[in-house]
Amino acid sequence: MKKIIPVLVAIVLIVIIGAVAFGGKIVEKYSYSKERADLNVYFGVTAEDEIAIIMQDEIIEEKAKLIGSTVYFDFATVDKYFTDRFYVSEEEKLLLFTTADDVIRIQIGDESDVIYVSDIGNSLEYKAALYEGDTLYIAADYIKKYVNMSYNLYGDPMHMQVYTEWGMVNEAKVTEDTSVRIKGGIKSAILTDVSAGDKVIVLEEMETWTKVKTQTGFIGYVENKQLASASLVEQEPVTDAMEVVINSIQKDGTINMVFHQVFDVDSNGKPSKLLKNTKGVNVIAPTWFRLSDNEGNFTSIASEAYVTNAHENGVEVWALITDVDSKSLYGVDIDFYELLSSSANRERLIDGLMAQVDTYDLDGINIDFEQVKSNAGTHFIQFLRELSIETRKRGVVLSVDNYVPTEYTAHYNRKEQGLVVDYVVIMGYDEHYAGGGVAGSNASIDYVENGIIKTKESVPANKIINAIPFYTKVWESGSEGLNVSTLTMENQDEWVENSGATPMWLDEYCQSYVELEKDGNVYQCWLEDEESIKVKLQVMQAQDIAGVAAWKLGIEDTDIWEVIGQYVDGSM
Repeated sequence: MKKIIPVLVAIVLIVIIGAVAFGGKIVEKYSYSKERADLNVYFGVTAEDEIAIIMQDEIIEEKAKLIGSTVYFDFATVDKYFTDRFYVSEEEKLLLFTTADDVIRIQIGDESDVIYVSDIGNSLEYKAALYEGDTLYIAADYIKKYVNMSYNLYGDPMHMQVYTEWGMVNEAKVTEDTSVRIKGGIKSAILTDVSAGDKVIVLEEMETWTKVKTQTGFIGYVENKQLASASLVEQEPVTDAMEVVINSIQKDGTINMVFHQVFDVDSNGKPSKLLKNTKGVNVIAPTWFRLSDNEGNFTSIASEAYVTNAHENGVEVWALITDVDSKSLYGVDIDFYELLSSSANRERLIDGLMAQVDTYDLDGINIDFEQVKSNAGTHFIQFLRELSIETRKRGVVLSVDNYVPTEYTAHYNRKEQGLVVDYVVIMGYDEHYAGGGVAGSNASIDYVENGIIKTKESVPANKIINAIPFYTKVWESGSEGLNVSTLTMENQDEWVENSGATPMWLDEYCQSYVELEKDGNVYQCWLEDEESIKVKLQVMQAQDIAGVAAWKLGIEDTDIWEVIGQYVDGSM
């Protein structure tokens, strides 16, 4: 017996130890982790002055910054999430915001606690804009002047909840003290604690866990059993930002506009004589103004008699300013960055144009700047904003010529154009051009239609005018490569007859096509005639845009006006 007792004791001890070990594993498996998450890692905060941003219901990569006691966003974040309507001049250290009738100005840096409205300074309780290194920061409270936005700042670590949109949210009440965890699981690390009675926004419901956002901006998971049933609650929106309403000038009926290319006063002529064979033209755009330097100066060949004659015949004059001929006429390469990044240059150019409007009783200004490079895009748009204030004051139309949208011309910012100008004119031609190195149509139907559709993504349809060509191109391929020449609609029939070729209609292009071989060279031409123009006009009619323009008066086959007239009066 004495020998058995020690053995029994040993066995009992082994059983107890095993039970304890097994029980420990059971407890470990089903117990809630008390590990707390590293919140700096969770929010991606790496510096004491960084502020994590919860934008709506998502932690975004961008960070805000606390400078003194003021919250700032860098300019890229402002442009991406809040508004792209701020204009920055790095050279002049200016931050501008343009309304329908004013340019509101901040001098970036130590003097940015003064806001200039109509050139009258008013003090702010903070610096609105400042640089740290090369990074521009704009105060959140200054942004709120122009954008309906709310924010709340929290600590440990610093993070902020930002809203720019409000609506119905699912809200639930916490039923007992519990923890919000990074993931849905009891072993997941704790983000924060919530108490019974706290309210959370329900973002996603799962089988046993629910993704929630706390009142202090933590996004994590809570067990379903610790939440009462959610109910829809309407958020209270912020509506105290300045409302910018820009009332554009819109003409009655369909616009029928022709460009009139002139190079000197003597070739202006009388619109009544120029338009005698046309039908339904209600706008003429003479090429009167040409940029002559990079300081905002231009030459003018405007004619009072021309305008008077046009008005007597019920035709408006939207005089055109261009950079196209500056090199050949004045030996000047227009650098739009140099020209438009300067406040003084923009003012000089605008004042000059308005002097022409006032002197000659013009009905509109047409901007035809075709060599704006990407580095000048924001300055070009600011020029249009500032110019639109002056044209709006006078009740004259501001129209702007644009290429068919491509990624290479995105800096023309058609969305902002569609807000501040009266009409956006699509130059629906030059689909294939000499420098492109490939023969092709000048304006195929897909090119025209896609140009309108893409422009409508940014610009209201009632502001879009599509320009059609009264010309095409002849492509010559041979031993010396590819050459191209212009063929006007006026001379097209004679060229086809002399070629001896028979035009063939191509449904793919909605154009007649000519191809012939002569002296070892191949000639190709996609014709523009009554039928091709009619299809383009039908597309424009289906897209319900403002009207048609044509480049250029005097080179067309006069028969074309019958079909254009039908489009304008709605009888097509």
